[in-house]
Amino acid sequence: MSSSNGSTCNQSNHRSWGPCEWSRTRKSNWSAMNIAAMVLGFVFFWPVGLVIVLWIVSGRNVQDLPQAVANLWHQVIEQINGGGEKVSGSANVVFNDYQQTQYDRIREIKDEIKERARRFGDFRSAAKRRADEAEFDEFMSRAPRHDDR
Repeated sequence: MSSSNGSTCNQSNHRSWGPCEWSRTRKSNWSAMNIAAMVLGFVFFWPVGLVIVLWIVSGRNVQDLPQAVANLWHQVIEQINGGGEKVSGSANVVFNDYQQTQYDRIREIKDEIKERARRFGDFRSAAKRRADEAEFDEFMSRAPRHDDR
């Protein structure tokens, strides 16, 4: 029995886990660009090639892989940074309020430290400029003038 697409897979309702079942459940995307990306991935670093093969076999296009990796990276960073210090769902409302107050206080302290660091950077830039001006003025006062030509 063959289907209209030339496949020789049995079209009965019997579920098998052979290559025919794989082709019905997964739609691999073996375009020329995907194959080239896979080969280049294996050439440069074999785990990258393996990830690309798995991506292609799952039916997705390699062009979507960078955005998916970036989204996953942002999720990991968000988890590492605490996700905005969300209050855990404790049954005690007073404890939740206390915890949120502490998170807010910590956030205010962080903001204050960032503002002080910015102001100190501005102060250092201005001090550097003043020191450079003083050094230049001293140089100009010691340098012989050549205005009398």
